[in-house]
Amino acid sequence: MHARPPHPTTLSRTVLRAVLVGLAAALLAACSTLGAVGALLGNQVNFTQPQLQASLDRNFPKEYDKLGGLVSMTLMNPRLSIPQGSNRLRLDFDVGIGALGRESTRSRGRFALTSALRWDPSTRGLHLQDPSIESVDVPALGGVMNTTSRQLLNSWLSDYARDEPVYRFDNTLLDRIGARRIGSTEIANGQVVVNLGN
Repeated sequence: MHARPPHPTTLSRTVLRAVLVGLAAALLAACSTLGAVGALLGNQVNFTQPQLQASLDRNFPKEYDKLGGLVSMTLMNPRLSIPQGSNRLRLDFDVGIGALGRESTRSRGRFALTSALRWDPSTRGLHLQDPSIESVDVPALGGVMNTTSRQLLNSWLSDYARDEPVYRFDNTLLDRIGARRIGSTEIANGQVVVNLGN
């Protein structure tokens, strides 16, 4: 006795279901790629706080030595936020300051800065633009910055804004942008928006 072949309606439903599952998987994969590298919408690339945070997490902690190693500073645990209604992002760090053999790898306080962002083609990344230190709380120094800690923070801030991106565009994103020119960068509605030109 032979098995009866599947009814054409049943067969077409099975094929349709397989096609839909395949399309859904492809769409999810595409969305996860967009989520990792920024959403390209028309002439804009949008970045969310989690995307920028993930980039920072990969690049910290960072240690800086001054005065031939007599004074050192370690910045750790970066926390990035994009306050609603603001055109600047906020970065909070834990900071360790060491001198005369004392390690700087342990957090001894924290500080916060706000900044706009700019595109730098030489690093293919988004850098701090006009950063400003908003608050400093270092109990070991009486809760305020002394001359040494102020010089260390300002020196680091200047070097970091010039040399190191908060977020670096990867090849996938640059391929999707293609020949379009990367123009101004804005912070609006809780996102970073990079405008593209022709």
